[in-house]
Amino acid sequence: MKFFPSRFSKKPLVSVIQLNGVIGGSGRMGSKGLNDADLAPVIEKAFRKGKPKAVALVINSPGGSPVQSSLIAARIKRLSAETETPVYAFCEDVAASGGYWLACAADEIYVDQSSIIGSIGVIMASFGFTGLMEKQGIERRVHTAGKNKSFADPFRPETPANVKKIKALQTQIHDAFIDHVKTARGGKLADLDLFTGDIWVGAKGVEVGLADGIGHLVPMMKDRFGDNVRFAKHGVKRGLFSRFGGSLIDSLIGSVEERAMWARYGL
Repeated sequence: MKFFPSRFSKKPLVSVIQLNGVIGGSGRMGSKGLNDADLAPVIEKAFRKGKPKAVALVINSPGGSPVQSSLIAARIKRLSAETETPVYAFCEDVAASGGYWLACAADEIYVDQSSIIGSIGVIMASFGFTGLMEKQGIERRVHTAGKNKSFADPFRPETPANVKKIKALQTQIHDAFIDHVKTARGGKLADLDLFTGDIWVGAKGVEVGLADGIGHLVPMMKDRFGDNVRFAKHGVKRGLFSRFGGSLIDSLIGSVEERAMWARYGL
């Protein structure tokens, strides 16, 4: 009886986690965003099923919730350590703000020549309606227990004290973001201020140390694990309710918010 090793040997497996969309957006019905609760079983399966040689993150995100970014990245880092599985990030159109936070969960980061990465900063945006309300003769009535309960109310005039409070909150989040990037990238970062919220494109991102090189998923993984490498894609499966938008108003609001985030990067 002849034995054919090639028929019985396992081809190396790379699990691919697709991280596409605004982070935290899936908290609103009908949205397609990313959050830790939805991604937890996806990430677990990617690391555990089939004993993969590596896990690849395919990232296309303009950012979003810093908390959800942190939770998702921490989960990836923990499972990578527990299973001793290397992680590679491949940034597509955008891996900015929270999207770059996710990329820093990987051991190595690769970009396309035209990928936008970085935006290591914190932004809080809203509208003020006090002038419009006064013009229309509308009176806003708010009753709180706690003098600072409504300090960010867009229907009340903004005060220097409120702005100072918001800036202080932003600084704490920004510091956590900076620590995360420094821990992930270590001595790879260039000796310049990379934490102003600025963005870099492709090779420039590599030059300043935010990425390790120009590279795409399939050729890079074939180069690492051989031409016979297999890929298993993992992503969140949406039910009929979320795919067709359970609430029209929620879907419209979510779409406008997400569109505004993508538009910051010309997309």
